[in-house]
Amino acid sequence: MAKKKQPNGSSSKVVNSNVMGLHAEVLEQPITETLELNYMPYAMSVIVSRAIPEIDGFKPSHRKLLYTMYDMGLLTKPRTKSANVVGATMKLNPHGDAAIYDTMVRLSRGYGALLHPLVDSKGNFGKVYSRDMAWAASRYTEVRLNPICAELFRDIDQDTVDFVDNYDGKLKEPSLLPTTFPNVLVSANQGIAVGMASNLCGFNLGEVCDTTIAYLKDENHDLLSTLLAPDLPTGGELLYDANTLRDIYRTGRGSFKVRAKWRYVREENLIEVYEIPYSTTSEAIMDKVAELVKLGKIKEIADMRDETDLTGLKLTIDLKRGTDPDKLMAKLFRMTPLMDSQSCNFNILIGGMPKVMGIGEILKEWTDWRSASVRRRVCFNQKKKQEKLHLLLGLQKILLDIDRAIQIIRDTEEDDQVIPNLMTGFDIDEMQANYVADIRLRNINREYILKRTQEIDTLQNEIEELGAIANDPKKIRKIIIKELTEVKKKYAVPRRTDIVYDHKKEEAASPDEDIPDYPVHLFLSQEGYFKKITPQSLRMASEQKYKEGDGAFLYWEGTNRDELLVFTDHHQCYKTRMSDFDDSKASVLGDYLPTKLSMEPDEKVVWACIAGDYTGNLLFFFENGKCARVDLTSYQTQTRRKKLTGAYCDKSPLVTAYLLKEDTEMAVYSSDSRCLIFHTAALSTKTTRTTQGVAIMVLKPRRTVVKVLPRSETPIVRTARYYAHNLPIAGALLRDEDNGTEQLSLLDS
Repeated sequence: MAKKKQPNGSSSKVVNSNVMGLHAEVLEQPITETLELNYMPYAMSVIVSRAIPEIDGFKPSHRKLLYTMYDMGLLTKPRTKSANVVGATMKLNPHGDAAIYDTMVRLSRGYGALLHPLVDSKGNFGKVYSRDMAWAASRYTEVRLNPICAELFRDIDQDTVDFVDNYDGKLKEPSLLPTTFPNVLVSANQGIAVGMASNLCGFNLGEVCDTTIAYLKDENHDLLSTLLAPDLPTGGELLYDANTLRDIYRTGRGSFKVRAKWRYVREENLIEVYEIPYSTTSEAIMDKVAELVKLGKIKEIADMRDETDLTGLKLTIDLKRGTDPDKLMAKLFRMTPLMDSQSCNFNILIGGMPKVMGIGEILKEWTDWRSASVRRRVCFNQKKKQEKLHLLLGLQKILLDIDRAIQIIRDTEEDDQVIPNLMTGFDIDEMQANYVADIRLRNINREYILKRTQEIDTLQNEIEELGAIANDPKKIRKIIIKELTEVKKKYAVPRRTDIVYDHKKEEAASPDEDIPDYPVHLFLSQEGYFKKITPQSLRMASEQKYKEGDGAFLYWEGTNRDELLVFTDHHQCYKTRMSDFDDSKASVLGDYLPTKLSMEPDEKVVWACIAGDYTGNLLFFFENGKCARVDLTSYQTQTRRKKLTGAYCDKSPLVTAYLLKEDTEMAVYSSDSRCLIFHTAALSTKTTRTTQGVAIMVLKPRRTVVKVLPRSETPIVRTARYYAHNLPIAGALLRDEDNGTEQLSLLDS
């Protein structure tokens, strides 16, 4: 066995092996070195060179394709076959023709994935809202660049961006495209890298331009006042939530809800869905509706079909007689992808490093980058004018004695001495001498030279002005604002996604109407097994089955629409509906609540109750002799939360709890056989769930409260002995007749 030196200086073992007569060496390498040497370079390549967009709003595959089309002259020329573009793009992007064509499809007008398509397409390019509608092969379709692409390549030949070598070093390509507007916010983009992802939703071009202009004028501008909300290519209706959008604008992460647009055709008693959320497809909607109809959860639909044609998307739903279309759509929004959440993760490469940014940070990065591009363009033009001025200054010296210049050229015997002789004769440099020597014979006249030299003053003024612009950020911002104004005027279109501001009233309508309402009997065992049994089933068999060592704990009568609050030993409350449980039988164990409610591994049920209409109070009794009275409304939430942390005080273990609808007398038992009876009216109600409560029983050291019952459910005969007029008290020792033991002895005798 030998050791082999690794590139990083560490050593690995080389093991000789003989498999099927073949001699081979197997290199044993630690997994940490494998990750560092092999996996990390791959991960960084995916992040930096493939999946995450940059500040111009493009991934490398988009940029290579668009630049190839621009280089082919497809901004002004007629359409060409897509296969031609794909083939030419492979000079910059060697990942295969299929991947390049897929990129082209997503940027095309026909596919419809962008608010402002960059590729003007002809032929079948599929649809973003369809999962199964395949696009035609590249040999059948034709493409060219859309006019808006002129804003992506404006002044690209004026040193506005850096150019880098392509993969084989034979061609040059731009590292970024000098977009004159924040395309990163206009063009939707998604990417999945290694260990991170990016999801950029699109915004309306006009709103983006207005917001950028306002930001350039005031960095503290309220973005939400001009950038109203995301605008999605497939339209739909965005449910407006100012707080949610403000968080997304600030952090770059979050989600918002979008629902489909529909209309009711009264004459035919049907619903037509003509715009759907950007994050779903028509097939996914059809499949989900069919599943719900099959399960019997939706009974109002007679038929549903896809009638999409050349005019656009249309999903038709035939209704049964008497169906309310508004209620049906409200149900479909809750139960199908007709209403979906659009997630946001504004992860962008800045200087080669991925960074999640809010809208304000993105605008800052874009304006800084665009300012640098404009400054480079100004400096490029200034340099060109300086070079021209330099040549004209040389020509001006010739003006002093044209005949002498002609004489010098005529008297020079060798061609390569013409330039040095002119340089010596007029005290000009080589560049100026070459310029003079290249003037045609017909132009060697005073009129021509005077006209050219008259440009000197103009050029000097322009150079001075360009220098002032390059050194003044305010003037550069004015140029950017002017360009943004022009872009908005030429290319802005109305919003496609409508904004719904008053949707909370619609959502306030309870979905309980969709849940069947019938009486049920509810059983909870000591180990946490729960059963929902109908009265009919309970009449047929009432004997409950339990696991060995388990037994009855709590019992309620309620309805299938009731909500159950389950309290655990981790001081948490889980909320669930009776309709979430299947109807059961007495002969089965039932649903195990820790599993059904996805509790933590070591979490156990300590108590539960039916919330009803959330009127009343909860009494929490703790081992340390304290009792907390909490208003039941403290557990009521506007959203359908499944779990509430901090459900009750964690200072002492919970003995039991009690749902109090009206004040009554409670009996509290301690571990040293003492008891007290008090009236619950003596306890004040708290709205804080984690309140410690008040002391009701004074306990000796190492003594605890062990049991609490309503006085009516106890065998106590002499209540006056144990009644507490003031709290806390130690309670009285239990007598045998009040403990139920005397009655038992009488029965035994």
